[in-house]
Amino acid sequence: MKNKYLYTLICFIFILGNIAAQQTPAPNQTTAFSIEGATAHLGNGKIIENSLIMFANGKITFVGSAMMRIARIGTIIQASGKHIYPGFIAANTSLGLVEIDAVRATDDEDEVGAMNPHIRSLIAYNAESKITESMRPNGVFMGQITPRGGTISGTSSIMQFDAWNWEDAALKIDDAIHLNWPKTYTSGRKWLGEDTTLKEDEKYIKNSTKIINYFTDAKAYLASNASIKNIPFEATKGLFNGQQKLFIHVNGEKGITDAIKSCKELGINNIVLVHAKGAENVSELLIKNNISVIIERAHRLPEGEDNDYDMPYRNAKILLDKGIVVGLGMQGDMERMSTRNLPFYAGTYAAYGIDKEEALKMITLNTAKILGINNLVGSLEVGKDATLFISEGDALDMRGNILTDAFIQGRKLSLETHQTTLWKRYSNKYKTK
Repeated sequence: MKNKYLYTLICFIFILGNIAAQQTPAPNQTTAFSIEGATAHLGNGKIIENSLIMFANGKITFVGSAMMRIARIGTIIQASGKHIYPGFIAANTSLGLVEIDAVRATDDEDEVGAMNPHIRSLIAYNAESKITESMRPNGVFMGQITPRGGTISGTSSIMQFDAWNWEDAALKIDDAIHLNWPKTYTSGRKWLGEDTTLKEDEKYIKNSTKIINYFTDAKAYLASNASIKNIPFEATKGLFNGQQKLFIHVNGEKGITDAIKSCKELGINNIVLVHAKGAENVSELLIKNNISVIIERAHRLPEGEDNDYDMPYRNAKILLDKGIVVGLGMQGDMERMSTRNLPFYAGTYAAYGIDKEEALKMITLNTAKILGINNLVGSLEVGKDATLFISEGDALDMRGNILTDAFIQGRKLSLETHQTTLWKRYSNKYKTK
């Protein structure tokens, strides 16, 4: 009898585990697809009404008008009245590195130590994350998985969100090293009754000098024939030979100017700014050095007392009007849960002055260019990965972002998650007869 109860308990746990498990990754594409009649938003600023998109073996083979006399291939999806988009890309996100904030064993976003260029998000990425899975129903199919903390947080990699493991998920390995540039100004802690007036941070010069000295030592090490390997210094090699980008998380005109000047003097030329409040005031410096910016999500409060109330919403337009290439990042409070709102942040920027297709580029082609994956994804073009989706309406508007079909590298995705399961369960519970 005791064994019978034990067996029942084991079966019950097994069933619960399967109910809560992630959807099985889709198999490689074996059947070609032709999507006909939808409005295609190509991701490069162009639109094709009544479009025809065809793909086979994971790659897009045709992009054009459905009026063209060309043989359709494979399974034909009639999508008249609907919209097609390239898969959205979330830059600067820690998806897959933390599952439950309160459970330390599931938190791999922040490594011990200050200078960690050798710490790789790649091998810490959890391809079976339920949080990551819940991005797909909103069209967010890829992300730059970025470590946090310290002065040099570590090295990011770019992953797609339908995979068995991190090896399958990787689109680009070790794309960039992330540096947190020190703040130039500081203020007291209001909750302790301290003076909250902004003033120059006395530690700024000391802290920025530490960074410069660290990279100077790394450069000298790489130029030498040291018999003892220094793994952190070895990890910076790509910065000096141009194979890797340095993402500098920085705010303020002085911080931005100092960071760029210091890196250029060290021979680090492949730079992207993250956050970069005040970048519009040094736009000539950015354009001269071909530096792009990953801005924050739109739904936040103004930083300063003198800022316009809608400054966070107009930030993208200000930078784009200056000629700067802009992408959209997700770092901030509740960032992993908020990443699913990526298209709606872009939609908010569109509501404050940007053309809708330009806003779309911020989470498709612009971000793909900044991350160096625009040869694979970011737009609907022949030869690129068939990473795309069909939406009932405008995907940058939560009222229209209702996916009917989705594909990553031509593989047809399940759009079911533990959240859609719960939604259906409780929708049925409270449904009126």
